Amino acid sequence: MRMDRRGFAGLAAGMVGALALTPGEAARRAAEGPIRQDLEPPCEELPAPIAALKPMTEGIRPITDDERHQRIARAQELMNQQGIGGIVIEPGSSLYYFTGMRWGLSERPFVGVIPAKGDLAWVCPAFEEERARELIRFGNDVRTWEEDASPYRVIAGILRDRGAGTGKIGVEERVRFFVMDGVRQEMPGATFVSGTPISAGCRMYKSQAEIALMQRANDITVAGMKAAFATLKEGMTPREFGNNAEAAFQKLGGTSTWALVGFGEYTAFPHGSIHPQQLKEGDVVLLDAGCAVQNYQSDITRTTVFGKPTARQTQIWNLERKAQDAAFAAARLGAPCGSVDDAARKVITDAGFGPDYKVPGLPHRTGHGIGLDGHEWTNFVRGNNTKLAPGMCFSDEPTIAIYGEFGIRLEDCLHMTEQGPKFFSEQAPAVDRPFA
Repeated sequence: MRMDRRGFAGLAAGMVGALALTPGEAARRAAEGPIRQDLEPPCEELPAPIAALKPMTEGIRPITDDERHQRIARAQELMNQQGIGGIVIEPGSSLYYFTGMRWGLSERPFVGVIPAKGDLAWVCPAFEEERARELIRFGNDVRTWEEDASPYRVIAGILRDRGAGTGKIGVEERVRFFVMDGVRQEMPGATFVSGTPISAGCRMYKSQAEIALMQRANDITVAGMKAAFATLKEGMTPREFGNNAEAAFQKLGGTSTWALVGFGEYTAFPHGSIHPQQLKEGDVVLLDAGCAVQNYQSDITRTTVFGKPTARQTQIWNLERKAQDAAFAAARLGAPCGSVDDAARKVITDAGFGPDYKVPGLPHRTGHGIGLDGHEWTNFVRGNNTKLAPGMCFSDEPTIAIYGEFGIRLEDCLHMTEQGPKFFSEQAPAVDRPFA
C-alpha cells in the first residue's frame, strides 16, 4: 500500500509556481495521484533564518542487525500462525525493513524469499551476483539465473527446498504482477495469497528504535518549518517557500525532503493546485512538509494567515483544531482505527459541513499510517476495524476544504504508547501562531 500525497515530475512550464515538491517524494506519494513538479536549483544564498540553522543529527542510532533478525523471526512466527510457507519480496520498503537491502527495480527480477522455516534466500541475475553479495547482510543462499533462463524457476526452487512447494505462498504487496505470475506458473500446486498480513503485521508496530528515528525526523521538520515561515514575504511563490522549507530540513540533517505549498483559495486543494500563485496580504498559507532520518519519515502540516486573520478564517481554523483534538482523544488502545475518523468527521459535520466526504468538509480519511513510507498500513478511515495497539504510528490531519475560499489542515503524527496516543510534534496553538 502506498501511500503514501502529491504527484508527478516534469509538468509543463505554464504550471511553474504552483507547488514546491521534490522528485524523491514522487516515488513515495505516486499512489495518491497528486500534482507535483521538479524544484528549481537551490539559491546560492540562503535566507538568514535558514542559513543560521545547525545540524540536529547528533546521537542518531540506526536500526541494528539484531533488530532486523528479530523482524525476520517475527515474520516467520506470523507465517507459521497463518499457514503460509514463505513470502516473496521485491526491492522496496519491506525488503529494506527486513534485510537492510536496497536494490533498484528493473525487468530482471531481484527477489528476497523469507521462508516460514529456514534461512532467507536471494535470487538475482547471474551477472549481478558479486555486487549483490557485497550488499547482502542476511543469508548466504544466493541463487542466480542467466539471461536465457527463468528466474521464476529459481524462486520456485527455493520455496520447494524450504518445504513450501505446496500450500500458501505470501506475495508482498509491492511485488509486480509479472513476477508473481511467473512464480505461480512454476508452482501449480501452491496457492498464492497476500503477504500483507506478514509485512504489515510486522511494520505496523514500531520498535522504540524506530520511534526514536521518527521523533528526530519530526523535530527536524518542526525546526525547519519555523525557519521557513520566517521567510514569508509578499509576492513569494509556493515554489520559493517550499524551496526554503526543504533547504531548512537539509541544513538540519534531514534527507528525502519534500514540501507541498498552497496560498489563498488553493489551500482548499488537499494535494495542491497547478494554478500559479503569489502571496498577498490576508492569504491563508498551508505548508505540508517532511523529511527522513535513517529512512524513517515525518509528515507535518501547518496552516496560518499572512497578515491579520479574518473572523471566518479564525472560525474555520478553530474548528479544524477541534476536529484534530477529537481524533487524538478517540485514539485509545483497543479502539478500532475507524472510530478516530468518526470522531473527527463528527466535529466537522456537526458544524454544518459535509456530510460524509462532501466538500465543503473533510474529503479524505483523517489519517494514514507512517514509518519507512510516508503512507503505509494502516489508516484512520471509516470502517477500519483494526484495533489500536502500542507501536502504531499515524498522521492526525482532518482537513476542512472550502473550494473557492480556502482550506485548513493541521497535521501532526502520533504514536501509540502503553498509556495511549502521544504526538511527535506539539500542535499549533492558534491561527496566528503555527508553532507552540
